[in-house]
Amino acid sequence: MLNQGIGTWVNRRAQRMREDAAVTFRDQRIGYDELDERIVRLADALHTRGVRAGDRVAYLGNNHPSFLEALFATTMIGAIFVPLNTRLAPPEIEFAVDNSGATTLIFQSALLELARAGTWSSSARRRICVGGSDIPGVEDYDEVVASGAPDYRDHLVALDDPALILYTSGTTGYPKGAVLTHGNLTWNTFNALVDYGIGAGERVLLISPMFHVASLGMGALPILLQGGTVVLHEKFEPGDVLRAIEREQVTMLSGVPTTYQLIEEHPDWATTDLSSLRHLTCGGSTMPKRMLEAYEARGLHFSCGYGMTETSPGATAMPPHMSVEKMGSSGLKHFFTDVKVVNEEGRMCPPGEVGEILVSGPNVITEYWRRPEATAETIVDGWLHTGDLGYLDEDGYLFVVDRLKDMIISGGENIYSAEVEGAIMQIPEISGVALIGMPDPKWGEVPVAVATLDEGASLTAAEVIERLQGRLAKYKIPRDVRFVDELPRTASGKIRKGDLRTQFGE
Repeated sequence: MLNQGIGTWVNRRAQRMREDAAVTFRDQRIGYDELDERIVRLADALHTRGVRAGDRVAYLGNNHPSFLEALFATTMIGAIFVPLNTRLAPPEIEFAVDNSGATTLIFQSALLELARAGTWSSSARRRICVGGSDIPGVEDYDEVVASGAPDYRDHLVALDDPALILYTSGTTGYPKGAVLTHGNLTWNTFNALVDYGIGAGERVLLISPMFHVASLGMGALPILLQGGTVVLHEKFEPGDVLRAIEREQVTMLSGVPTTYQLIEEHPDWATTDLSSLRHLTCGGSTMPKRMLEAYEARGLHFSCGYGMTETSPGATAMPPHMSVEKMGSSGLKHFFTDVKVVNEEGRMCPPGEVGEILVSGPNVITEYWRRPEATAETIVDGWLHTGDLGYLDEDGYLFVVDRLKDMIISGGENIYSAEVEGAIMQIPEISGVALIGMPDPKWGEVPVAVATLDEGASLTAAEVIERLQGRLAKYKIPRDVRFVDELPRTASGKIRKGDLRTQFGE
């Protein structure tokens, strides 16, 4: 086969286990043979409509079989898949579509208004709607799939070719498109298989959206490569998760501390049969001790990890049997990945000394889409400069202690201060602002703005929050706004956010 990319994975697997369930969704059970045929047909239909290698196809939607079909069909023909976060505001979606240069948009009918507001004036002139469409100029997704030929066509796709563009929140106000190659995703999958012990016949329940690389790269792709079953949920609801684990005999579950907490706090937690679960992975932030103990009491062990979009996303993983002994750690470097910690001079830090975390390996991106300056700043001599601070202990376990990039993680979503601060500064009465994360028992952190006003101006927190509606994703909008006479600054004029966190965040 000419095609070495991820787009052929379902086709190759279908030759081995045709009727075995690849995906379950609501009451649907989709076998590998059916999923493969739909992917092949969609790939041919897209190619017939002019999509070629290197073209970008955007997808706006939550977890749904069509997401996987579009992903594999797009990459099968060498085009680049651009999944869009459905929680973004229309201007943010329009930026991602236009910056990527996507000419085709596939979107779910439930998100028509968001698609219309965010993409109708964008570069995506070819539009396909999942769930039916009677809108002029918008094709029905199932009709598009049916129009394609069922015979597999071999396209030339190399491991170094781009497969995905995933947009990360911008530290300088504009999101960056991380370009993940077929090789990046393949090697990340190998890391997951080795370090999480994922075997044949696994059943993963995806409660996090696949437009996040953690759900896709650490959940869907490894399971499908191994011939397992992906159980899709459109949205997270703790009771539904517990029922699905028991009904579907789920063996693997991935989430963030917030989701695991809500599952444990649900009334059905104690009575649900969880005996099928073998793998629990957690990212986003450190799992609290109480949560570890609650799951340990049910015989369940976590593998927490550290990573980011740029590492596809895995950098480290915690061996489950060490989760208590190494509590607070993000684990060891992934099998095919290297991690080191360096000081300000770029020298390796001894065990226990805090420095910047650098990551290298075949799962690490080599570029940001159309951002050569950002690429040069972030990737130096093959090492990704994460902007995160941490240390390695004597056993090689990574402990993440702070974030140079000034990122807030709220319920598993990344919030970059510069982006939100830029939006707040567009409010005329605001003269200065700093965004900080405040501890929250449910979300881990929530964003809070500390602002100063122009002389004589009057503004309330509610008014600031109201003016941000529709301009930023809801999770990025500050939960509160505190007003001060003056923001503390260093001698060079930089805001001392540490002082603000001490004053307001604890």
